Amino acid sequence: MNKIRQIIPLFVLLLLTSCNAHKKYSDFDYSYSRSGGYAPVYENFLIKGNTAHYSFEGHGKKVKKDFKLSPEEIRVLEEVLTTNNFRMIQEDRKKLYDNIATAIVVKKGSNTASKSDASFIMPAHQQRWESVVKAFQDLIASKTQLIPAK
Repeated sequence: MNKIRQIIPLFVLLLLTSCNAHKKYSDFDYSYSRSGGYAPVYENFLIKGNTAHYSFEGHGKKVKKDFKLSPEEIRVLEEVLTTNNFRMIQEDRKKLYDNIATAIVVKKGSNTASKSDASFIMPAHQQRWESVVKAFQDLIASKTQLIPAK
């Protein structure tokens, strides 16, 4: 009985730590992710407030990085979303397999929506989609130097 009493606090601590670790991946304002392909790639860029988390795994590389964004960087991202009418970008419904798919989720403000090119984007909306994707990619490129994950 004594051993069980010693193990319970350790178990509770482990449970609380694991629950808190997943919060980073579910509680965000903006999300950019790419995944899939023949040689799978997994890339995630999550923004909550002015804090960002970036991770990449694929092609023999592993990167994880947390950093801060300036109010100006957030404003520019929001401006690109608004200018390209992100909410109204239409996804195609064709099935596509073994492709690297990009998904963008916005949970804050007037651009709240979830879009993915997993089944392509309608041709009339492709240029707007590419502009939004480029804004996220430019922000990632400006903030990350390929630092190996721990």
